[in-house]
Amino acid sequence: MSFIWTIIIGFIAGVIAKFLMPGPNEPSGFILTAILGIVGAFVASYMGQVIGIYGPGEGAGLIGAVIGAVIVLAVWAMIAKNKAV
Repeated sequence: MSFIWTIIIGFIAGVIAKFLMPGPNEPSGFILTAILGIVGAFVASYMGQVIGIYGPGEGAGLIGAVIGAVIVLAVWAMIAKNKAV
C-alpha cells in the first residue's frame, strides 16, 4: 500500500513543485508533472530512509515529497540548461 500512497502523494507534490519552481526549461504537461512528482516522492522516501527520518518501508509525506520533487526539478533544469548551451 505504501507504493501506491507514494505515487498519489508524488502526483500532488509534482503539481505543487511545478508552481514553486516555474521556468522555461521545466517539463510541461500533465504526464511529465506527475512523473516528476512521483520520482521526487521516491527520492524523498529513499533519502529520508538513508538519513534516518523514515523507517524501512515508510514513505515520505507530502512536504518531503515536495522537497524531493523540487530537487528533481532543479536537476532537470540544470541538465536542460547544459543541453541548450
